[in-house]
Amino acid sequence: MKIAITGICGFVGSELALEFRRRLADAHVAGIDNFSRPGSETTRPRLKAAGVVVRHGDVRCASDLDVLGDADWVVDAAAQPSVLVGVDGRTSSRQAVEHNLIGTINILEFCKSRGAGLVLISTSRVYSVAALNALPLVVGNGAFAPDRAGPWPAGASADGIAEAFSTAGPVSLYGGTKMASELLALEYGDAFGLPIVVNRCGVIAGAGQFGTVEQGIFSYWIGAWAAGRPLVYFGFDGTGHQVRDGLHPSDLADLIERQLRGGSTSSGTLNVGGGAANTMSLAQVSAWCAERFGARTVRGDGTMRRWDVPWLAMDYGGATRRFGWAPAKGLATILDEIADHHRRHPDWLSVTEPL
Repeated sequence: MKIAITGICGFVGSELALEFRRRLADAHVAGIDNFSRPGSETTRPRLKAAGVVVRHGDVRCASDLDVLGDADWVVDAAAQPSVLVGVDGRTSSRQAVEHNLIGTINILEFCKSRGAGLVLISTSRVYSVAALNALPLVVGNGAFAPDRAGPWPAGASADGIAEAFSTAGPVSLYGGTKMASELLALEYGDAFGLPIVVNRCGVIAGAGQFGTVEQGIFSYWIGAWAAGRPLVYFGFDGTGHQVRDGLHPSDLADLIERQLRGGSTSSGTLNVGGGAANTMSLAQVSAWCAERFGARTVRGDGTMRRWDVPWLAMDYGGATRRFGWAPAKGLATILDEIADHHRRHPDWLSVTEPL
């Protein structure tokens, strides 16, 4: 099997590549990266040592994909992954669209020309911000939590957000480009007979992640806490009650392996995440950090930011029913792994933070 990965030197792309080398002994794994993300060069030696072929290439340039040669499957892990992309002052709206949508079109054309299947790494942020903010929630133990008395809208429950949940805008430029990519990918699959798998992922987290304030929040929070950097709870009265679930990349690789082996029968859209049982609020992560690294003060700023949501956990029941899949690594284990990485690499944030 020939597997091509775009964004192969990013956190998700590199971890998937290494997992595929371990899991699929006969697979040829190769990929491209434009190395625009600080820290991405640090993953290249690990990939080379594992027998993964890495070449420079940018998905915004169609001809750059040609260096991949033939492929049976493409795993698209190339994106500007922040919900603030295009409006954060560091990237433009045009760059957001070119990276996250035009890049997808170029990848789809590559797949069409080679008869390759596509695994599109999408996001939980395709779901409606207004609908997520209207969920029935209560506060307990320093976190928003589902009010089991409801009422719950279609596609949502105390188990999390399912695929049928509203995707009505606004969802952010990031969410909009990923939603458009999903729609185009499925249409290409139907028009040209290509297997298309869309995995809408929650927060993916683990050691070596390039965490920032806007993305990779578990990794960023632990690293910043340990390094003594200032931390702020934004929105929701400055309490830090907002909640996310955590998914380890090895669990994502496990699901994708099952999808690759399933071939054309794997096509479709699935929610993938740690689920409601693997969630923490920022306040709870702070309590965890205080026990590990010592207490400190986090400033509260109740100013609501445009696309903030209070509680977002992925209901992965569809993946369980179709592939017998469930995450194996709990969030506590993931946090331990991140903290251990920081102990061994105390300067990691400075290596990987945006310039």
